[in-house]
Formats: sequence, structure tokens, C-alpha cells
Amino acid sequence: MDIINLLLSVICFLLAALWIGYKRVEEILDRMDRMIDAAIDGTLSEKHFSEEYLSRLEAKLCRYLSSGSIAKRLLTEQKEATEVLVSNISHQTKTPIANILLYSQLLREAFQNEDGCEEIEQKEEAAKEERELAKQIEQQAVKLDFLIQSLIKISRLENGTIALVPKFQQVKNIFDRIDVPALAREKNIAVELPEVRADITAFFDCRWTEEALYNILDNAVKYTPSDGRICVSVREYEMFVRVDVADTGIGIAEEEMARIFLRFYRSPHVSEEKGAGIGLYLAREIIGKEGGYIKVSSKVGKGSVFSVYLSK
Repeated sequence: MDIINLLLSVICFLLAALWIGYKRVEEILDRMDRMIDAAIDGTLSEKHFSEEYLSRLEAKLCRYLSSGSIAKRLLTEQKEATEVLVSNISHQTKTPIANILLYSQLLREAFQNEDGCEEIEQKEEAAKEERELAKQIEQQAVKLDFLIQSLIKISRLENGTIALVPKFQQVKNIFDRIDVPALAREKNIAVELPEVRADITAFFDCRWTEEALYNILDNAVKYTPSDGRICVSVREYEMFVRVDVADTGIGIAEEEMARIFLRFYRSPHVSEEKGAGIGLYLAREIIGKEGGYIKVSSKVGKGSVFSVYLSK
């Protein structure tokens, strides 16, 4: 009988211990749940100052969230400062560049008007040289303006200042607005744009996708020899629409394939050509922010195909 009573006492003790342990665990889990909710709401603060485990955990969580909040605030401040800097650069450089372009054009026209005057041979030669210098000033001003505007676009895209607004729309909208680079006419390059069916749609921002495709097209024209050919085609698939820009240009070496979309990258083989290494980088940024991507295949001396994939 004593043994039975002893066993019952032990069982009661164990059950009581288990119950106490269960309630303690439930209390801990409930407190941790409240701590997590407070952390999500941003209202977590140290309320229990003791050496117990949960109090130490609460203190560590508070410090972690505090450091994260500070980092987020600093990041926001840096982004705002960058936005202000970019806006200032855009505003402060717009007028000087426009003036340089205007004065160089006026200077060149003035030199051209002097051709009808009776001048000695040396003066005519000097005027010719001055006209060439005015032309160089104008070209460099155009290049500087392009570079600054491209850098502003890149900075705003990267910092989220410019928000792309992709929507489902007809792919033909892009080709209804896109221009063929003037250099194609100068080099007598045939550019074939597609006739896109009205029922082909994709998810994209028309204005920015047009700019991305123009950059790829401009790149193809730049590195295609005179009397070459560029063909743009559109293919529809179940999950995406593919736009191919195929050229008969100089091609790209395999070891450079992974670098051509890097910002400011220019192949040593084309260092004599005009360019800043921005166009393809900007195109990839635009298409990527729309949920698409760009692939390239190429053979040196045979040409390249840039494929833009627009999601559906």
C-alpha cells in the first residue's frame, strides 16, 4: 500500500512539474510572439531589465532593430542626397551646354559667311581652320550633353527616382515610335523594322523600352561597316515576346560577352569608335526592371544578334 501511495505521489509530482513546465513554455512563447509583433510594428523596447534569458534576448533584438533602423535611415538620406545632386547636375549643366552648342553653331555660320569676302590666301586658310575648330567644339558639346543625360538616366533608374510603369500593351507601339539612327543613312546601312501584328502583346513601359531598343539598334549601326544590313524581328512565345536585332557587324569575341553590358565598358577593338559604354548597360537596366532580360549571340567578323525578352 505504501508503494502504491509512493508511486501515486511521484506521478502527481511529475504531472505537476509537466504542467508547470508547459505553462512556463507557453508564457515564453507568448512573450516571444508579442516581441516579434512589436518588432514588426517598430514599437519594440526593452521592458524587462533582468538577467533572465528572455530579457537578454529582448535587449539584443532591440539593438539589432535599432541598428537596422539607423542603416535604413542613412540609406534613405543618401538616396535623397543623390537625387538632389543629380537634379542639380542636370539643372546646372543644361544651360552651359546649350550655350556652347549655340555659340559654336553661330561661330561656324559666321565663318561660312566670310567665304564670299575677298580674303588673302593665308586668311582663307586660317578661316578654314577656325571653322574646323568650331565644328569640333560643337561635336564635343553634343557628346558631353549625351554623356551627362545618360548618366542622369542611369542614376535615376538605379536609385528608383524614375519609376518604370510597365503594362500589358501592343508590342507594335514600340515600333510605331522608334527612330532609325541617323548614322545608318550616313553609312548606307539597310535597317529593316518589323511589321508587328496588333494581337501581339507584352508587359513593358513603352517609352523606356523604346529607348532600350534604340540603344541596341544604335550600337548595331555603330559597329556595322558601311553597306551592311540590320534586321529587327519579333517572335511571340507562350511566356514572352522576343525582339531580335541582328546585324552584319564586326561581332563580339566570346571572352567579352559577359562584359559588354557593364557600365562604361568598351572593347579595346573598338576604342577608335565614338561611344561611352553606356547604351547597352542602360538597355539591360530598363529591360530588367520590366521583368525581362537580354541575351546576345555573336561570331567575330560575322555579326551579332541581341535578343530582348519581354514578359507576357
